[in-house]
Amino acid sequence: MDNDPRNSLLIVDDDKSSLMMLSHILGEDYAVRVAPDGASAIRIAEKYTPDLILLDIVMPDMDGYQVLDALQNTEAASHIPVIFITGLGNDADEKKGLKMGAADYISKPFDDMIVKLRVGHQIRIVNQLRTIEQFSMTDQLTEIANRRGFDNRLPIEWRRAFREQSPISLLLIDVDHFKQYNDTYGHQQGDKALCAVARTVTQTLKRASDFAARWGGEEFVVLLPNTDARGGLAIGQQLHNGIEAMDILCDDGAVTKLTVSIGVSAHTPSETCQIDEFVLKADKALYRAKHEGRNRVCLYAE
Repeated sequence: MDNDPRNSLLIVDDDKSSLMMLSHILGEDYAVRVAPDGASAIRIAEKYTPDLILLDIVMPDMDGYQVLDALQNTEAASHIPVIFITGLGNDADEKKGLKMGAADYISKPFDDMIVKLRVGHQIRIVNQLRTIEQFSMTDQLTEIANRRGFDNRLPIEWRRAFREQSPISLLLIDVDHFKQYNDTYGHQQGDKALCAVARTVTQTLKRASDFAARWGGEEFVVLLPNTDARGGLAIGQQLHNGIEAMDILCDDGAVTKLTVSIGVSAHTPSETCQIDEFVLKADKALYRAKHEGRNRVCLYAE
């Protein structure tokens, strides 16, 4: 199910027949998980972050309102839209749920077409918002993540590294003498060069968890989860060598070259080292690489 390309649903109901019926109605179009109670629903939602939750109101131990409140107070699941399942037929209950932030209602007994239409409507909204979000976090020139995309990804990987007490490395990459390159060959050629650098960076990174972004201007950033200083330095050197080896063609057939300076910061997150310091160390390492003559990789050292 983890590799299922379909949108995902979590159906929460203590009534087994309701779970079976909704799973039957929706299982052909969506990847469906089920939970028989509020506590397990919260665990599943935090672990798998489904695209939409269908949540029964009347359940023992935790009712739907309590579950919704708990979900809204979790970091991982607070953004997931919720459709309440209700057999109450009470306007006051519907108003209460909508005020709490429920996206819609589905009434029992279930009408197959109504269920599909209401769920489909919410899923379309989810997909549209996701497309907008992805567009806003993509650099339009190089088609890799932009600074906003990086700022969104960094705290996620930092928290994961903190939980697992695993190392994480950060690489800041600056194209050497790029203003001179632009002045010599023109901004259009400069754009082509930046795209070539971005391609080489993404092609060098092998793991799905590795993350590259355009930091701004002629600077790029690479985030390497579960990578210590030695590994970060090795990847930095591979990136340096790959970019230095590039042939960047001009429209007249001329071949141009570029080099980069790279600063590397590596750390296992702890209470004494925060994200800002982690990034600052990479910036200091990059400054050192530039100060020592550019066209090199430097690891931050105390």
